[in-house]
Amino acid sequence: MGTARGLGVDIGGSGIKGCPVDTDSGVLTEERLRIATPQPSTPDAVADSVAEIVEKFEWNGPIGITLPCVVKEGTTLTAANVDQCWIDTDAQTLLAERLGRQRHEIMLLNDADAAGLAEMHCGAGAGRNGLVVVLTFGTGIGSAMFLDGKLVPNTEFGHIEVDGHDAETQAAASVKDTLGISYAEWVPRVSRYVQALESFLWPDLIIAGGGVSKDADKWLSLLETRTPLVAAGLKNDAGIVGAASAAASGTQH
Repeated sequence: MGTARGLGVDIGGSGIKGCPVDTDSGVLTEERLRIATPQPSTPDAVADSVAEIVEKFEWNGPIGITLPCVVKEGTTLTAANVDQCWIDTDAQTLLAERLGRQRHEIMLLNDADAAGLAEMHCGAGAGRNGLVVVLTFGTGIGSAMFLDGKLVPNTEFGHIEVDGHDAETQAAASVKDTLGISYAEWVPRVSRYVQALESFLWPDLIIAGGGVSKDADKWLSLLETRTPLVAAGLKNDAGIVGAASAAASGTQH
């Protein structure tokens, strides 16, 4: 039996990352390519960057692509940390045409949902039932929620109101970098955010992903939450892995 493979492309506010993936194990099969997200990050400009990644790997198989947007039936309905032109764009058709593919050959999904799918398949959430929430801390805060292993798509927990502010403007990893504060100084912001989330949701496990998950030993133990909280097993590659897996399985979320 051959190894299941897919190409995952993870579009973020600051970078676009892609790589072929062994979707059975969740392992990247080559060195990933990262391109700075074009500014402005219009649909056409981002599509050109995605095409550059696909061409670099000379990829002819299924392609999974994530976006920091609510995605329904291939249409992006919101735009967080990318150009507002993405709102109400038939992104699946746009990307398929730019890549010279049929629409069904492109799998488009929310970036945090993709990361969550990867974590639940072969990361920190593997084998876990109950209510699991995956939070990705990056330019913003993405979220994915699973009930007994099944994805509840397009949650937007990064935008809940905390002390009168949109949560990600207070607790995203980018806030730490912008303010030039240490992990110890940033953690109270994250704790406050998670506590606000816990005020109306009772998860059995929270998985913390995004770029800061690679430094989990510097901050995770400092959090004050009632829910067990662990670092993402796939670190910042989870979005690529989840996108590739969705493409390889032919499952649209």
